[in-house]
Amino acid sequence: MAVLDGDGLVVSANDTFGALLGTGPGELAGQAAADLVDLASDARTWHAYREVLRGRQARLRCTRRLKHADGRSLWVQVTVAPLPPESPPGPTGPPGVLLSIADVSARRELQARLRHVRMHDPVTRLPNRTLFFERLSAALEAEPTAPARSYDEERGGTGRIGLCYLDLDGFKAVNDTLGHRVGDRLLAAVAQRLTSCADAAAHGQAGAPLVARLGGDEFALLVEDSTGTEQLAGLAESVLTALQEPFEISGRRLSVSASIGVVERRTAGTSATALMQAADTTLYWAKADGRARWTLFDPERNAHRMTRQALVSTLRAAVERGEFTLEYQPLVGMDDGRLRGVEALVRWRHPQFGVLTPNRFITLAEEDGSIVPLGRWILATACRQARRWQLDHPDEPPIFVSVNVAVRQVWDSDLVADVARVLAETGLAPHLLQLELTESAVMGSAGRPLQALRALSDMGVHIAIDDFGTGYSNLAYLSRLPVSALKLDGSFVRGFQYEERQAREAETREVEARQTEPRKVEARQAEARRARTREAAVNRPSPADEVIVEAMIQLAHRLGLTVTAECVETSDQASRLRRIGCDTGQGWLYSRPVPPDRISELLDGHACGRR
Repeated sequence: MAVLDGDGLVVSANDTFGALLGTGPGELAGQAAADLVDLASDARTWHAYREVLRGRQARLRCTRRLKHADGRSLWVQVTVAPLPPESPPGPTGPPGVLLSIADVSARRELQARLRHVRMHDPVTRLPNRTLFFERLSAALEAEPTAPARSYDEERGGTGRIGLCYLDLDGFKAVNDTLGHRVGDRLLAAVAQRLTSCADAAAHGQAGAPLVARLGGDEFALLVEDSTGTEQLAGLAESVLTALQEPFEISGRRLSVSASIGVVERRTAGTSATALMQAADTTLYWAKADGRARWTLFDPERNAHRMTRQALVSTLRAAVERGEFTLEYQPLVGMDDGRLRGVEALVRWRHPQFGVLTPNRFITLAEEDGSIVPLGRWILATACRQARRWQLDHPDEPPIFVSVNVAVRQVWDSDLVADVARVLAETGLAPHLLQLELTESAVMGSAGRPLQALRALSDMGVHIAIDDFGTGYSNLAYLSRLPVSALKLDGSFVRGFQYEERQAREAETREVEARQTEPRKVEARQAEARRARTREAAVNRPSPADEVIVEAMIQLAHRLGLTVTAECVETSDQASRLRRIGCDTGQGWLYSRPVPPDRISELLDGHACGRR
């Protein structure tokens, strides 16, 4: 302890005070206490100290690191408080203040050891999740320095941050087969290699990236003041390379790889939560793309994922809110151009994203099971509309409605009961309803799905295979299925269009040759023929498309099935399909998907307009 006067000068000190500072008590008299125990190093402590000296504050307590005369450092707790009024007066006036210091070095050392234990992973000795987020938050909250002209020249803060978030591929198999002890040793070995990569990356940089184990087999490398995506990409590549070499663990050679999500961005406007969400998403992309690789965060891809998630989260509620509507695309007889039926196509009038076509949400509906209530609504709405057309046009042959059905509707609901109920409620004849299933779904049908299809067929409902020709194409199995129609995939018809375009272009070249230079017609025709021959040898597809389509149509007719060609867009395509015996066509040549009232107009006109 030491007594100070009103100016903060030492009046007297005991032997212990001098011993802590490494000097004799008599040598301390007259010295400024603030200098002895470092009270002026920060403005807040200095102000509080001055207030105690002036009698305006009752006490000051702080911790300081002091230098002993022998060179060692020690931590002391400093307390400054006024002396009691009954204390004897000082040499120059009333009692001053009492300064006491207590050596807390041992306690600080214990606290440091406990903090290290609390902030580090016991298996790998790396910083743990708590310390990682502490460092991450501090890096994001730090004020960036003025922009530097050159990072290498000035070592200024860049105001950016980077993160490599990695997960070991196949580590669970090591734990499951060899036990957690071997797994822990493997994690420790991986940690050593990651630390080596971080140390190598620190060469020529301000500091090494922080390597942390976030839990399980997840690690992170945090790069403060990163210089751009190239730096992070280089770090990720070095990690992948380092992990390629097998590990020698307990006499075994073990191999692991890692998937790494890489994020690099400005610290301004970035939170720890947002950065980790981006890193986690990017890590998922790396695993989905094939593992053993790094993937850089892509804002566009993330926006697509967020949109997808927004759609998934609102699908079921959207069915209840009535946000879906149906459009209908005509199926036209190839021989007479009359409207034979329509395919019901669902649209989602999303309040945020506008009108969405089925390819944006049907797969999502199948994944989360909302396809079942949505499918029931489509079925009921389509059948009700088909019955209304029949009643509104009693003099016209009734048209059938074709409804797409997902296999999950068969597994997760009683499709047969649903169809029977809807037909009974709407009064639609069963033969005016056609259910479409994809080729892969139908060809793979067994057990309950096959029983349902047979029950529906026995009821009188038609079953069609959609996108035929792209899936299993098990023709022998086809003969045993309760199918009444095939819908040929549009890729076959598009092959027709390619050949037509080549023919038209060749014809145009010949006509232009005759018109522009009549005297050189023969020469140009010969050159055009040679050019067509060369082009055909390289680019011209074989006529296999038409041969295959004709064979499928003949086979279908032998089995008693009708055939619909999808994606018919030109009159030439329609003519060739008609010539080889196709029954009905569907595509933009006849009509795009349209609202129900447009189908009513087509029924009034008896034939489907080509538009």
